[in-house]
Amino acid sequence: MKPKVELKELSLRESEQVEWNLQVADVDSVLKTVTAFANDFSNLGGGYIVCGAEESADPYGFPRVSFPGLASARFKEIENKVMTDARTKISPPVTPLIEELPGQTDDKRVLVLIVAASNQAHSYRANSKDASTYYVRLGRETVEARNGVLRELLVRKQALEPWDRRLHPTATLADLDLLVFRDCLQEMGIWNASLPVDDYFADQLQLHALVPPLGGQRPLDPSVRLRHFALLLFGKTPTRFFPGAWTKVSFYPGPDRSENVSQRHELTGSIVSQVRKALALLALHSPLVMKKESAAPNKPRYPARALQEAVVNAIVHRDYELDDPVSLTVFSDRVEIRSPGALVRTLDREKFKTGRAAPSWRNQSLAWFFNKLQLAQAEGQGIPTILRSMKQLGSAAPVFELEENAVTCVLWAHAG
Repeated sequence: MKPKVELKELSLRESEQVEWNLQVADVDSVLKTVTAFANDFSNLGGGYIVCGAEESADPYGFPRVSFPGLASARFKEIENKVMTDARTKISPPVTPLIEELPGQTDDKRVLVLIVAASNQAHSYRANSKDASTYYVRLGRETVEARNGVLRELLVRKQALEPWDRRLHPTATLADLDLLVFRDCLQEMGIWNASLPVDDYFADQLQLHALVPPLGGQRPLDPSVRLRHFALLLFGKTPTRFFPGAWTKVSFYPGPDRSENVSQRHELTGSIVSQVRKALALLALHSPLVMKKESAAPNKPRYPARALQEAVVNAIVHRDYELDDPVSLTVFSDRVEIRSPGALVRTLDREKFKTGRAAPSWRNQSLAWFFNKLQLAQAEGQGIPTILRSMKQLGSAAPVFELEENAVTCVLWAHAG
C-alpha cells in the first residue's frame, strides 16, 4: 500500500507545516506541536511531525533533511506516549494518524505524526499542577498563544464571541445617550417612534440579520446588558468602560515634533461623534493649496474622502482591548493616523497596502453601522478609496506602517 506521506515531498514543504525531530528528547514538545497543528492558526490544514529526521544545511547553505530513523524500542515508546497523552492531556483530545517509514538502515524507522486541522481550540496540560495552555504555530516555531493571538484563536474557533458582540457585565440602559441613539437610527431610517426604547435592547430584536441584538441578558442576571458595540456607538461615556475609546488630535506647525504642539484636542463621547468632530477639525486645518502662477483651480491639501476613510478605519477597526487612543497628528506636510492594534492576521499585509486584500473585520458590527450611516464605504473599499483619492488629487501615495501594536496611515499633503 502506498504511504500516506512521502518523506521527499515533506522535505519540500514550508517549515511552518512540518516539524523535524531527530531523537525526540522531549515528548512534551511534540505534544505541544500536536496541539498547535490541530489549532491550525495559519489555516494550513494541520501539519506533520517527523521523528527520526535531522534538518541541516548543504555546503551552499540551503536546508536539507536526512532520515536516520529511530530504533524499534524508541519508536514504540514515542508512539505509545504521544497517542496516550494526545487523548488525555490535550483538551479536546486529538488523535494523530501514524505513518511508519523506512530509515537509512534496515534497523531504523521514521515515525510521522499526521495532525489534521480541527474546528475547535485545543489546549495542552503537561501535568495536573500546570494550567492548560493553548499553542499555535508561528513560522518555524510552536509558541504559547497569548494576548491577542489567544483571543483571535478562540474567536476563530468560536470558543469566544467576537469582542464587539459581547455583552458588557455591568453596563445598563442608564449608560446610553438616548439622543445620540435616536438620531443615529433616524439617520439610518430605522427609527420607530412607537417602539419603547427598552424594546430596542431586548435580546429578541435585531436591527438587521447581520447584526446581533443591541442588548441581552447574561445567565442568572435579570438586568438588560449592552453589547460592546452599542456602548461605543451610543454610550454617554464609553471611556468609563473602555479606557482607550477616545481620539487625540494634535497639530504641529512644522514637519516633526521638535516644535511645541500648536493645538491638542481630546475627543470623547460616542465614536460616531468622535469621527465627525475629528473630520471637522481636519477640514478646518486643511486649507487649499494656492496656485499663484497657474490658471488651474486651487486644490485641497488632502482629499476629503481619503481623510474620512482613514479616520473611520482607525476608529472602527482598532483594538478596543488596548488602552491607547486613536491618534491623529497633523504636521506641515502630512497627516499621521494611528490606530491601536495590529493588522488582523487574516489580512495579507502586502495586499492590504495596495488595496487588494479581501474584506476582514475586527469589529464587524461597528463596520455595519458606519456603513449604514454613510460614514464609511462599502465593505473592503476603505483602502482602495484612500489610494484612489490621493492619486486623483495628484498627491504622493499614502504609506501604511504595520507595527506590532498599531496600524498607521500617513497621508502626504498635496504640494501644489
